[in-house]
Amino acid sequence: MFADLMQGRAQQFQVPLYQRTYSWTEKQLGQLWSDILEQAELLESGDKASTHFLGSVVLAPSPQNEATFPRWLVVDGQQRLTTLSLALAAVRDHIADTDPEEAERIDEEYLINKRKTGNDHFRLLPTQADRPQFAAHVRGPGVEQNVGGSVATAYAFFRRKLVAAADPAAPQDVFRIEQAITSRLTLVAVTAERGDNVHRIFESLNNTGLKLSQADLLRNYLFMRLPTRSEHVYETYWLPLQDSLSNDELEQLMWLQLVLDGDDRVRRQDLYAAQQQRFERGEVSEEEIEAYIRELHRRGALLRRLLHPEEEPDAAVRAHLHRLDTWQAQVIYPALMLLLDRRERGELDSADTARAMSYIESFLVRRMIGRVPTNNLNRIFQAMPGQLPLDMPVADGLHQLLSATNRFWPDDEELREKIRTAPFYQYGRWHQRKLVLQRLEESYEHPEPVDFAAAQLTIEHVMPQSPGSEWIRMLSEDVADGESAEDLHSRLQHTLGNLTLTAVNSELSNHPFERKQDLLQGSHLEMNRRIAATERWGAKEIRARADELADRAIAVWPAPLRGVGRAERSRDWQLVHQVLAALPHGTWTSYGDLAAFVGSGAQAVGNHLANAPGVAYAYRVLTSEGKVSDGFRWAAPQEAGNNDVRARLAADGVRFTATGSADPAQRLTADDLAALLAGTDDDRMDGEGTAQDVTVEAPGETRAERFFRQLTADDSPETVEAVRVLFAHWEGLGGWIGHGAGRHTTSAFLMLGEAGSPGRGIWPMTLYPGTGRGGTAEVVFQYLATREPFTDRPLRAELLTRLNALDGVDIPEGKLELRPNIRLSLLEKERNREVLAETLTWFRDRWEDRGTS
Repeated sequence: MFADLMQGRAQQFQVPLYQRTYSWTEKQLGQLWSDILEQAELLESGDKASTHFLGSVVLAPSPQNEATFPRWLVVDGQQRLTTLSLALAAVRDHIADTDPEEAERIDEEYLINKRKTGNDHFRLLPTQADRPQFAAHVRGPGVEQNVGGSVATAYAFFRRKLVAAADPAAPQDVFRIEQAITSRLTLVAVTAERGDNVHRIFESLNNTGLKLSQADLLRNYLFMRLPTRSEHVYETYWLPLQDSLSNDELEQLMWLQLVLDGDDRVRRQDLYAAQQQRFERGEVSEEEIEAYIRELHRRGALLRRLLHPEEEPDAAVRAHLHRLDTWQAQVIYPALMLLLDRRERGELDSADTARAMSYIESFLVRRMIGRVPTNNLNRIFQAMPGQLPLDMPVADGLHQLLSATNRFWPDDEELREKIRTAPFYQYGRWHQRKLVLQRLEESYEHPEPVDFAAAQLTIEHVMPQSPGSEWIRMLSEDVADGESAEDLHSRLQHTLGNLTLTAVNSELSNHPFERKQDLLQGSHLEMNRRIAATERWGAKEIRARADELADRAIAVWPAPLRGVGRAERSRDWQLVHQVLAALPHGTWTSYGDLAAFVGSGAQAVGNHLANAPGVAYAYRVLTSEGKVSDGFRWAAPQEAGNNDVRARLAADGVRFTATGSADPAQRLTADDLAALLAGTDDDRMDGEGTAQDVTVEAPGETRAERFFRQLTADDSPETVEAVRVLFAHWEGLGGWIGHGAGRHTTSAFLMLGEAGSPGRGIWPMTLYPGTGRGGTAEVVFQYLATREPFTDRPLRAELLTRLNALDGVDIPEGKLELRPNIRLSLLEKERNREVLAETLTWFRDRWEDRGTS
């Protein structure tokens, strides 16, 4: 019991420096308060025997122990002891005015050593970081108290709950609450003997990965080895470091310190064991432990510059850090820390630091444009501190290292080709694509540069993704070699030459080029004015602009060094092989779709598939009409044993129309193929598309109002009303509507879970206004495949079956791996509204039952 532990003669329980600070949140506090009230009610009912087990407290004799004043180190259980002490302080202060004698009793029995002064006055002495705030609350309301922090939050929580418990409608006896805290919450005290290895006890209790982080465990290890210098080291180095970084950032710093010291294999989750092993290779003195923490403190200031680039004093380095921070690739932190560390040691100046960072930026950007997979970046940058050449300046050595064989840093020729042909819009993340266009705009060096932070720009397709008849007629003038205007559009629409930045994305929409010219002419961006000065916007113009942007990209982002080693150029066809191997059952694609996906030509794709043996599902690549190409042939002789392509397609679930064409509903477009390899990494729930609760976005307009304004502009009143009815039904089921934070085209998410926290919930579909094409509901099968209980494929298949019961909906089974759309106009039919309402109710029930099966 807490009373058995704390009552009696003067004594003190000291929380060691190595323990983490107080960290209980309202969630833990709320659970404890429920347990306290339950025990108080049992007391009131006459139950004298029941208790609630709260956990264990592990104690060890303190080095400062005295026979007349016992002191104990709290090895484990400080969170519980601190919380119960704050709860009793709140009870004391709650009754102080009405019953001062009882308040004094609580103080003297549980909180203070009445005749002791200084730190000895407190029965519980938290870590230094928590000590001032805890002491202020124990001393009482007459002492100045800080408002923020976990300690203050816990004390305020209990004061609030005690006021609520005094409600005349259902009063709770405050002294029964005190009795429940002190005598009904069971604590098992385990006391170590003098000479026991307290660190080993602590480690065995907490090194399960459940209670303490790697940083917590390493801090414990360090301060247990500073018996005479711990106070000085804590106050001089550790406390400032802890105040400047979050616990997660501190853990990252500890990992980076290992990497900078040459450990190119250590994983972050193993840093405690790795650092412990380093220290235990020999006898480690207190001076060496202090030197390690001092170095950690010094490098902590460098890490803050990566996390907060505005703290970097040099303008050129600061600009690079800002861009690399925007790119959001923490994988490069070892290289950036290496550069800042070497600069601080005087091995390079700020100009060379900025130059070296330009190589890192170029490496990332050129690889993204070149569609090089990112899965080996961690290995490349973690190995860099140990691989950097010692016989040349740091910046030159980094340039050479990144240019080495198998680094896949595209050269100027490959960069130019990718800018001309690759579907830039489908690769990388939205903020990375936006940064590339921003840097290209900056390369014009306009005398009045744009404030990109305030401009709220988004990426716009000049030739729209859903072209009208005027666009198709223009493209028809540019086609060659039997290619259709639609195939040409599919191949060029997402290339860099067709993309720009604008603040009027929803206004540009699918308008003819003449209308877009007027809007772009008034832009502050030089790239938009140049587009507006063009007479037409077809294939020739898109390629010409791509060449111009390629020239600028080559100037902005330095090329790799020649002669260091080149990567073989087989990546694009590997991408073809990967996406074909990922084709779901019951789907097919066309040569044009596949060509648009990889940034090639339909004929080149056909030639490759005809001559590359062993390519999975090559026979599921058909013409745009869904027919087997006249030039198709099996690449490998063994395949000819079953050379009936149509039979193979039928066996793979592909259906055929009466005219013998593959079912167009089962066709995967270039966008579908991109989504197939992208997995669940969806830009629409990231950055500009994050689901948020309804908040005011502009004066007089909420995100919900903006959604319906955009929907009304493109859909019939009947469709808009049907969507309102759908939202009302969803909210009646206990769901909520999250709205995308996109500044121009918004969205609505049918959310279940904690309101305002999409990361903790789930959603079955996302609704989008049509921007010229009619609104759609995107069914997020691909996302659901990662969320319980819908990781179970039969459940997703049942959702598909239920949706297909809507008139006008026929989603093929192959799209269970994707995000197919349903036209919102279908909800104008009453029966469709009823079927969808039943389906959403079913979905809610499956979500709520997920933990009971």
